[in-house]
Amino acid sequence: MEYKISNRLRTGAIILIALGILGVGYGFWDSHHYKTVDDVKELLASEHHGGHEEEANNEHGTEMSHGEASEHVKESYNEEHAETSHGDEHEESASHGDEVEGHEMSHEEHVLHQIHNRPWSALYVAAFFFFMIALGVLAFYAIQYAAQAGWSPVLFRVMEGITAYVLPGGLIVLAIAYLAGDHIFVWMNPDMVDPNSSHYDALVAGKKGWLNKTGFIIRGLIFLGGWVAYRMISRRLSLAQDKSDDNKNFKKLFRWSAAFLVFYIYTESMMSWDWIMSVDPHWFSTLFGWYVFASMFVSGITVIALISIYLKSKGLLEFVNDSHLHDLAKFMFGISIFWTYLWFSQFMLIWYSNIPEEVTYFVTRIEDYKLTFFGMVAMNFIFPLLLLMNSDYKRIPWFVVMAGVVILCGHYLDIFNMIMPATVGDRWSIGIPEVGAICLFAGLFMLFVFTALSKAPLLAKRNPFIKESEHFHY
Repeated sequence: MEYKISNRLRTGAIILIALGILGVGYGFWDSHHYKTVDDVKELLASEHHGGHEEEANNEHGTEMSHGEASEHVKESYNEEHAETSHGDEHEESASHGDEVEGHEMSHEEHVLHQIHNRPWSALYVAAFFFFMIALGVLAFYAIQYAAQAGWSPVLFRVMEGITAYVLPGGLIVLAIAYLAGDHIFVWMNPDMVDPNSSHYDALVAGKKGWLNKTGFIIRGLIFLGGWVAYRMISRRLSLAQDKSDDNKNFKKLFRWSAAFLVFYIYTESMMSWDWIMSVDPHWFSTLFGWYVFASMFVSGITVIALISIYLKSKGLLEFVNDSHLHDLAKFMFGISIFWTYLWFSQFMLIWYSNIPEEVTYFVTRIEDYKLTFFGMVAMNFIFPLLLLMNSDYKRIPWFVVMAGVVILCGHYLDIFNMIMPATVGDRWSIGIPEVGAICLFAGLFMLFVFTALSKAPLLAKRNPFIKESEHFHY
């Protein structure tokens, strides 16, 4: 049972990449229309005259008013740190070193910085989203081998195809982080740790042993090296098992998978601190590693289901039946509930304790990102709950596809909400730069995954559990 990537699919992926490059390029070009404070003053004035009086300063029509949320953030943050900051700056902005010694950074300068951050942030959000899908699938694949699961071997080649994106996806994320520098990660600005600089931040300076560019890249390469090594070893042993007369390769893969899961648990948490949480270097959550894991895990399982349904519709994966689809949908449902538990645990504990340097993280998102923040919760919890609770619906391909699309959109917004408030503040939008970045990495993801699928038979025929998997019924 061989798969060959169709010319239509390859062409579609290339078109997506081309459209994505144009969209991302437009985002950078458009952001650099605003080069000076005077350019931003004109922008704010035009917004004011366009009917946004609530954003106008009472005295000067070229500055935006503080707003209740920003005032709350300002007051809470200053209570704890006794700092002065412009009323429109949130905790994230304060951590970005926007205060200038002796006076406040003007609102226009702050907005200019946010505008220039937006295309980098849009690129990073999309890059990480598609990378985390592949990494989530790699973890799920290892769990199947370590657990010696009997239902899933007919899906192994689909999983192996998806994990082909781990290496290019991870390298792209690291490259964007390195090139973007303090457009995304404020602590990459050397002035933040220089006591003689007006942008010096004592808290960031205290973390410079961990939060430094060299350490960030070295750790990232170590993480990625371990993940890719397991992917290559598991792929080689899986293919070798097809030609073997015994189960030696399977037993080796079992041991490698068990060892990898230990490595993965540690490195995934550290990766989430480095690649996501450190955009807000004044904030931390001990649940964050698990929270990011849940997001990548459910997204990965969802993509396994979507690609399996696609291949099945092409007359391939003949042994994949509605019971396999039911189990994938069951994982989509269960991990969505697990994600909700982690989201609520993190949110409730921080909100209830109301510690200023912690709660400002959620104040910012609730007040300035109300639509995406609560929309994400609805898409990641309410929709999967309603769509996938019924056991019969889990067996209907189009119903699972509908639920899967909602889940993936919801978890894109989850990553969006993690990054954007810290980098672009209330200047966010989902426009050409964001859509362009999604198209770019969706095209790359499709190209790598479906090319990998075409390089080996779609059935792991010598897996010891393959007969059980072929005749699996639930």
